[in-house]
Amino acid sequence: MKKKVLVTGGTGFIGSHTVVELLQNGFETIIIDDLRNSQVEVLDRIQKITGIRPSFENFDLCDLPKLQDCCHRYPDIQAVVHFAALKAVGESVEKPLEYYGNNLISMINLLQVMREFKIPNLVFSSSCTVYGQPDLLPVTEHSPVKPANSPYGNTKQISEEIMRDTIAAVEGIKAISLRYFNPIGAHESALIGELPLGTPLNLVPYITQTAIGIREELRVFGNDYDTPDGTGIRDYIDVVDLARAHVKAIERLLNNKTKKNFEVFNLGTGKGLSVLDVVKTFEKATGQKVNYKIYPRRPGDISSVYADTTLANQELGWKADTPLEKTLLSAWNWEKNIRKKQNQ
Repeated sequence: MKKKVLVTGGTGFIGSHTVVELLQNGFETIIIDDLRNSQVEVLDRIQKITGIRPSFENFDLCDLPKLQDCCHRYPDIQAVVHFAALKAVGESVEKPLEYYGNNLISMINLLQVMREFKIPNLVFSSSCTVYGQPDLLPVTEHSPVKPANSPYGNTKQISEEIMRDTIAAVEGIKAISLRYFNPIGAHESALIGELPLGTPLNLVPYITQTAIGIREELRVFGNDYDTPDGTGIRDYIDVVDLARAHVKAIERLLNNKTKKNFEVFNLGTGKGLSVLDVVKTFEKATGQKVNYKIYPRRPGDISSVYADTTLANQELGWKADTPLEKTLLSAWNWEKNIRKKQNQ
């Protein structure tokens, strides 16, 4: 019998890729998503890639009675992968109450139903933002968690604290928190990828929308950071590599490969690249020029961060190894595919 995995935010960017990997690895998936940042058509695309249509529930995780009803209707859930959250650093600075309300209440509700329905395993979509601007690079799991630079980052820190406290108090729940660096790219089929609503808040969709002519120019926020070319440095990880790490984390929990009730892993490539590095690599990979202009820094942004991935490599048996050129080409193919569909 297939193991059931509940995936919150499963029609979103990282969630949809993770659902594909779970289905292809023999799991049954149930998606909860309110579609505020995604489209229901993603279910058709997941089915086209995998041949399987995941179960789907359309509601907000902040609605506890609906979440309880969902767990009644899907008994024997073995694990949860929790993606559902608001996630833009800049927007969180402008709308802190919305971010605290949504991201924390949904986490509390989820842990409540895990306790109530005896769901034993949780994989949490966390973020390298918990480290703030690190004193030393690369960042390890032992790097200090610093005061957050944004309400978004703070919700990830607080969510991890809520998880730790709950796991310490409730017998039978284990969790792994995966601290992502910067997910980019799309599935090689070009059927699923990052689809921001409105103006993109992440670098790569802004690059692809500029290259295809939707945006007049790419806005590069800050060229006066203490980096080789003055633009911010991040660790850009292919979204399919990232999705595979979630399968590894689920298997680790289900197979009792750890004696710890709560673990943290950094997910990145271990290599830092500047904004302009990514722009130049995109131009080389696709043959498309990108018109860009320098703007002042954004509130909440930091200078440099990239991962030490040794722990995830050794303990999860996972490594991000997709070349950046291939990842950026997948993002470009996805951009062209969705514009073609819109114009049909």
